[in-house]
Amino acid sequence: MQRYSITKALNLPEYKITEILLDTDKEIYIRVVPYKRKKARCSGCGEIHGGKIHSFKETVVEDMRLLGKRVYLHVLKRRYRCLKDGQLYVESIDWLKPRSRVTKRLAQEVYRLTAITTNAETGWFLGMDDEKVYRIDREILEELFKKKLEPPPAAVNISVDEVSYLKHHRYLTNVIDTDIKKVVWNGQGRKAEVLDRYYQGIGQENCLKIESVALDGARTYISSTSQYAVKALIVCDKFHVIQKLNMAVDTVRRQELRKARIAMQDDVVEMMNCHQRFILLKNKANLTEKQAEHLKRLCEINEPIYKAMLLKDSFQEVYMQNSEDTARVCLEAWIQQALLSGLEIFKAIAESFRDKKQFILNWFRKKISSAISEGFNNKIKRLKRMAYGYRDVEYFLLKIHQHCGLLNPRISP
Repeated sequence: MQRYSITKALNLPEYKITEILLDTDKEIYIRVVPYKRKKARCSGCGEIHGGKIHSFKETVVEDMRLLGKRVYLHVLKRRYRCLKDGQLYVESIDWLKPRSRVTKRLAQEVYRLTAITTNAETGWFLGMDDEKVYRIDREILEELFKKKLEPPPAAVNISVDEVSYLKHHRYLTNVIDTDIKKVVWNGQGRKAEVLDRYYQGIGQENCLKIESVALDGARTYISSTSQYAVKALIVCDKFHVIQKLNMAVDTVRRQELRKARIAMQDDVVEMMNCHQRFILLKNKANLTEKQAEHLKRLCEINEPIYKAMLLKDSFQEVYMQNSEDTARVCLEAWIQQALLSGLEIFKAIAESFRDKKQFILNWFRKKISSAISEGFNNKIKRLKRMAYGYRDVEYFLLKIHQHCGLLNPRISP
């Protein structure tokens, strides 16, 4: 390959190729030096120096691939004595970070690829080992985080939700701006003090500007929000309320399935096994004729499941009301019905709903939902599976911002 062609392809401003050191089928090593007319910018003070060169230093860095070959640049850097403090500094190069072993554009390529695939796949594509991809990606994400997310962006309408990232009850808290549908903050844990850090980060003035907060009903989040976002309307959103009822129905199913197995009622076991659970959780209006008949037969032969389904379906009437006042009457009636049902799981839910009654009814004032949070949670779980788990929790938090937030390369400069 001609030296001129390589120079043009590399496109390194104010640098020229002086020698091709090695050219194989897989790699090419090139020495590049600055043009004499190029003025050096001091990496210490940032000023342009025109004085005498003290010495030279050669650094080897990796660049973007060229015709399928990995490219290694032997970059000749000039050393100057700073006019301000008298110390020796290496010149600053626009396309290369200080002490970096890769060019800025290669680092950007790594960052863009890791936003759409795994680090392992990125490494395979670029010919790098996983550890190198990790270091490059993390460094860029940390820089972007400081630039865009410190302090945390303030929002008017937010959703707060938790997601499990490790076994044994290890959780993360995500704060989502529901207007732009992006994660704007996250932290390790789900206690009140975790969410406190977000509110403290945006400051008292921005806390007072928050209009609504969608929550899953966790007491810790309610406590933190009540303390800081005092003007915000706290909403236990519809999505999580219905989700709790579906989980309660499934709990009853599993309890009754266990009893049926002990009693060796094979026909009942077949009707309630895990392959049929989605019929209990599905909206009745969306059931096929066969599924509806299956559900009807199951309710006829098992009273607890019949009661659970009745309670789940009757709660929908709360959200069908036209006003908060009529919804309140409907909710209070449902709570009494659940308390008298004889189903412990529904009695516990009824007591919880009674304590959080106003937060549930606030949905009629502001129909904000944290369903988007659940969508992000599924994306986060998929991200975790793709990487076979993240041992570095701080890096995992950054990856969430990259895939679900403001550090995505599609919106980051």
